[in-house]
Amino acid sequence: MLWILAMVSIAESKSPNVVLIMADDLGYHDLSCYGHNSIKTPVIDQLAKEGVRLTSFYSGSTICTPSRMALLTGSYPSRLGWSKGVIGYIMKKGQGMSQGALTMAEIFKEQGYRTGIFGKWHLGDESQFLPHQQGFEESFYINKSNNQTKKLWRRDEIAKDPFDNRRLTEEFTNEAVSFIKTHKNNPFFLYVPYSAPHFPVEAHPDWKGKSEYGSYGDVVEEMDFRIGKILHTLKAEGIEKNTIVVFLSDNGPEPLTKESKATPLRGKKWSALEGGNRVPCIVCFPGKIPQGSESEALIAAIDLLPTLLHACGIDLGALRGGQDLIDGMNLWKFLTGEVNGAMPRKDFLYWHGSKGFQAIRMGEWKLFLNRGDAGMKGKGPALFNLKEDITESEDLSKMFPDKVRSMHETAKKRLASIQANSIPLGNSPADK
Repeated sequence: MLWILAMVSIAESKSPNVVLIMADDLGYHDLSCYGHNSIKTPVIDQLAKEGVRLTSFYSGSTICTPSRMALLTGSYPSRLGWSKGVIGYIMKKGQGMSQGALTMAEIFKEQGYRTGIFGKWHLGDESQFLPHQQGFEESFYINKSNNQTKKLWRRDEIAKDPFDNRRLTEEFTNEAVSFIKTHKNNPFFLYVPYSAPHFPVEAHPDWKGKSEYGSYGDVVEEMDFRIGKILHTLKAEGIEKNTIVVFLSDNGPEPLTKESKATPLRGKKWSALEGGNRVPCIVCFPGKIPQGSESEALIAAIDLLPTLLHACGIDLGALRGGQDLIDGMNLWKFLTGEVNGAMPRKDFLYWHGSKGFQAIRMGEWKLFLNRGDAGMKGKGPALFNLKEDITESEDLSKMFPDKVRSMHETAKKRLASIQANSIPLGNSPADK
């Protein structure tokens, strides 16, 4: 009886719901609201008109597994023991995100939220690394990328083997819609990490040939339509005004998928160049975030955990252990326009997907410690002014040696801090 009263109290407090939608390998240029002329994404475009479109937003990493670690924990992946690769490729068999990492789902669940994931997990495929071990009460997912597995899971049981890759976006959406309808009277955290448009790029039968941009366009436009189904459900259930919706991509476009673009950025997935890390991101909360706003401020996926928790009235500092690992910053007042002026995030670190740390951004400046990592000949660093040179083409390191030294020193301090306060990756007992 006391438990029921507690749940009623939570519902009556009208804590905001959170819907976190993530595309897989969607490039910076792959939405019409980010400049694509052939792919039509009216739903996401409308979401941008109703919220804020971020133009200098960085995903958690340049590849899938560490990107998801960063998003769900607010930590640089290296602080959680990651060094290179993804589950099922380069990373050792039996590894996964440590249970010592405090996830967004665990926090929301502890605060009385219903939690669900419907999409791609990719944080570990051993039993102790599955979604329900990391705070998700309901789950319907593939445990790796759609080119690495044919199994579709519900909690820890196989739901389909093999799945139909063409229909995954539809199936994940149907599960998300059902979750919303079931939990509309309670605060909920809904995470929808689509497997699209990760390769193999295969259009749904009803969407094949519908776009002006081949199969890739078909897949992206279907995803846009399915997101519309989720947003329509929020509205139909009368909870859209009390729901924060975030849309982003996990990293830059897959190099093998030639149709996917990061224009005007250089580089793609795996690379520490802007195209590998800078991705679309839109945040919408009716009545709180100014409609049709844009921001070129430096914001990262690691900032979403502290920002969303603050927006939902959750005190991060009062939570159980783990918050000392968080690198993200609470930027809610800047997204809502309550505070003007300089953003609190002053710098951001970049890792290559398999070659380690490579660069740091401070304000409008970005420094590669090794110019070869920036695709340039010779030895020494490479310095770019991203405000004037978004393509990272003109090295200014010789003109600004003091800036190179100061940025290098800041990078060393940040890396030393991470090394001094980190946890190892999780390992299954058989692989320890």
